[in-house]
Amino acid sequence: MNKKIVVVGGGAAGMMAAICAARSGAAVTVLEPNERLGKKLNITGKGRCNVTNCAGLQELLANVPRNGKFLYSAFSRFDGHDAMDFFESLGVALKVERGNRVFPVSDRSFDISAALERRMKALHVEVVRDRASSLLLSDGAVRGVRGGQQDYPGDAVVLATGGVSYPATGSTGDGFRMAAEAGHTITPLQGSLVPLQEAGNLCAELQGLSLRNVELSVFENNKKIYTDFGEMLFTHFGVSGPLVLSASAHMRHWGKKAYHLEIDLKPALDEQQLDRRLLSDFEKHCNSDFCNALGDLLPQKMIPIMVKLSEIPAHQKVHEITREQRRGLLQLLKHFPIVVSGLRPVADAIVTSGGVKVGEIDPKTMESKIVKELYFAGEMIDVDAYTGGFNLQIAWATGKAAGEAAANCEG
Repeated sequence: MNKKIVVVGGGAAGMMAAICAARSGAAVTVLEPNERLGKKLNITGKGRCNVTNCAGLQELLANVPRNGKFLYSAFSRFDGHDAMDFFESLGVALKVERGNRVFPVSDRSFDISAALERRMKALHVEVVRDRASSLLLSDGAVRGVRGGQQDYPGDAVVLATGGVSYPATGSTGDGFRMAAEAGHTITPLQGSLVPLQEAGNLCAELQGLSLRNVELSVFENNKKIYTDFGEMLFTHFGVSGPLVLSASAHMRHWGKKAYHLEIDLKPALDEQQLDRRLLSDFEKHCNSDFCNALGDLLPQKMIPIMVKLSEIPAHQKVHEITREQRRGLLQLLKHFPIVVSGLRPVADAIVTSGGVKVGEIDPKTMESKIVKELYFAGEMIDVDAYTGGFNLQIAWATGKAAGEAAANCEG
């Protein structure tokens, strides 16, 4: 007799779990309150969907700073190359970009979610628009799920409800509550890949300014811990954008350690080259006021801030600027400082850090060590990674492990 599996959550991990369980011969029901499956999946990678990362096993693990070792088994059996093979077998053409990031050739995330939906349909996975409210438990094992409309009995349940980031996509934290009610430990939930709050008000003055081709460095207690190149955005509260979201994942000791950022506004020029550029610009504007001599070097919105931070009087004539003053300006251009006070709320994050404690989950099968036939996948688990396709790879690998193991459980 076919095993009955209930998958709670129709996101990336849930759809993968459903496909792998159905492929293994189980009768699968997916509970998803959203009208669309993969709602969060469809907005990843700015709507392009960074499907996975085709790095090797060790590099995959190195990009999971929180409990990466837990994923060794899952990644060993399903890595980025396996994920690529899987999606290409579903008819999605893929391409590899900088940093081994994998995207659909079409640059459309809907192609990924649509391929998963087609495969689920072909495997006769039933999708029910209902919100799970609690697990049905008996004698230390799960027996199904209670929904808003009715009960859904099952021989096994996969919880794949996502984290608590992006609540508009349906990530309400219900899965964590259900896991806790079943006896699981939920480690503190906070945002990862999240905008940063500034300690002062410098960023608010630059609100709306987007910087491209800059280098951002993160300092933890004045020790540089991370550097990357790309684009970022100033906001009313601090900083955001791809560079900042990636940087935030490295800042994990708030309250114990102090953090600040430095922006290299001219990473293509070393200090000597930049000094020559400054001399050239100053020669061109030698009779101008200092505040009117930076237009070739900086976005207009940054000039008043740069003048203030440089402590060079705004109306000092350029030909009167001393070598020391020029040196100070050069340092600012290469090390523009932003003191950050913390992360934005978890609702603003791309992924959730924290979740079901990994010590309570079997790393080979994703089965609960507390409740028989209960499985976890994706953001439910206390693992999270840097940007670059690694978080979706966690969803695929844990979803596959959970779905296959659930289908083969003793029931």
